[in-house]
Order: sequence, then C-alpha cells, then structure tokens
Amino acid sequence: MSATNVLFRGFLTFCTLVVLAVTARAETHTFEMTIEDAEITLVGSQTFHTFAFDGQVPGPLIHVKEGDELEVHVTNFTTLPHTVHWHGMFQKDTWLSDGVPDTTQKAIAPGETYTYKFKASPAGTMWYHCHVNVNEHVSMRGMWGPFVVDPEIESQLEKKVTKDFILMFSSWASAWAHKPGEGGIPGDTFDYFTINGKSFPETQPMRVKEGDVVRMRLLGVGDSVHSIHLHGHTFDVVRKDGHLLPQPYKADTLLLGPGERYDIIFEANNPGRWMVHDHVDLHTVNGKKPHGGIMSVVEYEEVGTDDDFYVWKDKEFQDDFYYETALTKPHGIHHVEQFRGEPVE
Repeated sequence: MSATNVLFRGFLTFCTLVVLAVTARAETHTFEMTIEDAEITLVGSQTFHTFAFDGQVPGPLIHVKEGDELEVHVTNFTTLPHTVHWHGMFQKDTWLSDGVPDTTQKAIAPGETYTYKFKASPAGTMWYHCHVNVNEHVSMRGMWGPFVVDPEIESQLEKKVTKDFILMFSSWASAWAHKPGEGGIPGDTFDYFTINGKSFPETQPMRVKEGDVVRMRLLGVGDSVHSIHLHGHTFDVVRKDGHLLPQPYKADTLLLGPGERYDIIFEANNPGRWMVHDHVDLHTVNGKKPHGGIMSVVEYEEVGTDDDFYVWKDKEFQDDFYYETALTKPHGIHHVEQFRGEPVE
C-alpha cells in the first residue's frame, strides 16, 4: 500500500472519529412547558397581566449544547391562542417546529398541547417567544425567555469567561397593563422599560471581582431600540445573533434593536461600581419619574456596598437575576423563582 493511501485512510479514520465523538456528545432533552396568565410587578406598584412561560417572566432558561435534540411539549392554560418560535434556530428538516401560526402550525388553542421537535443548531445566544399577535404578546405580555446553545468549539476569548449574565431588554405601555388581548397598536406610548422584567431600582447588581472575565448576553426582546452603555470599561463584541464574529471589535456603547442579540466580553480590571444603562434617555424613566427603567450596576466585591450615598446600600441581593447561577448548572431547563408571577384566574 502506498504512503499516499495510508495517509488518506488515516485521514478518513480521523474524520470518522471526530464525527462519532460529536455525535456521542449530543443529548436528547424532553421538556414540559406551560403558558399561564400571571401578574408581574415591574417596579413599585406597576403591575402587568402577562402570558407567562411556566408562570414566570422572563421564561425559564433553556440551556443545551449544539447538536442536541429537543422535544418540547407546550400546554396553553390561557384563554388566547399562542405558539412558540425558537428564534435563531435553523430548523433543518423540522420547519413544522418553527412556531409561526397559519404557516407552520395552527396556534395552540386554550387547553391544548403542541410538541416541538428540532435540533439545537446553530450555537449562540438565542431566545424563544410567542408568534401570535407579537405586537401585544411579545411587546407587552412578557412572552419571551432565554435559549442558550453552547458551541462545540469556543473562541479563545470565550474560554476565559468566568462570569456570565443574560440581560433581556423590553418596553411596556402601562395603558394596557390589565387589558389582555388588547394593545400593541401604532401610537402606543411605552412608559416602562425593563431588564429581565424589572425596572431600576428593582433590578439587581452584577457582582464581579477583579480579574473576572465577564460576558453579558444582550437581547432586545421588545419593540424599542436600545443604546446600551457600560461605564468604566471597554468590551469586545464577540457574537451577533448567536454567530461568532470573524474579528471581535471594541466598544463601550452598543445599539440593540428588536430581536437582536450581542455577546460582549470584558475584563474586570477597574474596581468600582459602574453603571450599565440605556443611553436612549427616555428609557431610564418609570412612568413619568426619572432615574428608573433600564439601569443596573456592575459591583466589584473589592469595593463593597457600605457607602451611605449608594442607592443599593441596604438592598437584599437576589442571586440569579441574570441567570448567572442557572448558566453554571447542567444542561436542561432552569427556572428562577424571583421571576414567577402571581396566578390570574
């Protein structure tokens, strides 16, 4: 046998082993999800009637690996029809699971269950949301949740990440807060703006320590364009809509439109308390009151929270507001109790 043939056969064997290894790592996940009427509080006394995945807004984190097979049974306990669109998934040979009413399926009627089956591909920061009357159901009824698909191969920068946070930005029109089945029409005035369903000061800090490599997964899940600014640091933009950029680029402010996702990474190398906020200034109000909306703080452990002037000096810290703990758990579906709303009969 010639040396060329030996090398060729060796190459084929190597490729086969790689394919088998990837296949062996793929898992099959079966999840049960519900859609429920739930009342959530954005801030203060401002409540909203939502259609909540598993009763929480945002919905539970679905965290899997690239290539995993998913089977998701969704039961609708509300009085209106819904679907689930797996935003960013290619749905290769599974287009009937794309979740678009009157195109890929009939909407899930009240009391009924629909099963979605698909492969988790491509990798990246994705999300899921209803595709019925998105102008209302997604824009102001909280029908969205995070969907993270870990890549088979991470970039060198991604391998260094030690802290991981998910931030989902949305807008709400309080005029329709308790009128389910209405709203989401041209001329609506958005007057509340949230990160993960809460407005400042009822958001939570992102706690880091010097030397951490921090990833923020930014998702535009409402109807507004946001300009997200991080004080005290520059960051590398590494992924857009889940896809790895050929070359990261540096910024300290990022424009984020409806449906868009960006992964940004920065080194925690400047101890202090640093604001993260929307630089569309109207998005930093709660109703007609300033100093609210889309604002949070990166808190360094080295600095602490004891200063009398600090707005969150006595704040009760709630872990997992940014799914930072859920993201460290084994792959699966993960709920966050603090996002659970009150059932609405």
